[in-house]
Amino acid sequence: MKGLKFRVLLDSEQSQEVFRDILVSTEDTFESFYETIKKSFNFTGQEMASFYVSNEYWDKGHEISWMDMRYDESDKADELPTVMATAKMKDFITAGDQKFILVYDFLRMWIFLIELIGYQDDAPNSPEVLMAIGEAPLENSKPISDVIFGGDDDSDDDDDFGFDDMEDGFDEEDFSSLDDFEI
Repeated sequence: MKGLKFRVLLDSEQSQEVFRDILVSTEDTFESFYETIKKSFNFTGQEMASFYVSNEYWDKGHEISWMDMRYDESDKADELPTVMATAKMKDFITAGDQKFILVYDFLRMWIFLIELIGYQDDAPNSPEVLMAIGEAPLENSKPISDVIFGGDDDSDDDDDFGFDDMEDGFDEEDFSSLDDFEI
């Protein structure tokens, strides 16, 4: 078995880079790789996550999900989802610098950029963290509202969803004539 050395970079707003170099076996599953990534960044793993096979431009490709998210079992066999527990690393290495994207917590959108940076003749029995650079932010330090509502705009003109209340061209006086109707 060969060993695959990956650099796992956390995409964060910190001024310092935060990354881990992790060595896995070609026979390891994405689930064991995911567990090692979570632990190395001190994340609890209570949130949904998916790997995406990527290209040189960091585009999201084929999804390798944490769990099977199908609604029913009627899907065709060739369209079955790929899940981390059964997906082996060797089956998704198609380039010498293979890239993956890991999205963790789809509300906070933690993004990990993962790149194959080397090979070793000997593979570890389980994934190993070879190097840890930078202190990972707290898992809940990224506010949910930044993703859902588009930022921390404290404008009084916007309601809770970022829409201007008066943008529709109507005001309260336009609806005063409706008070005469019994509804």
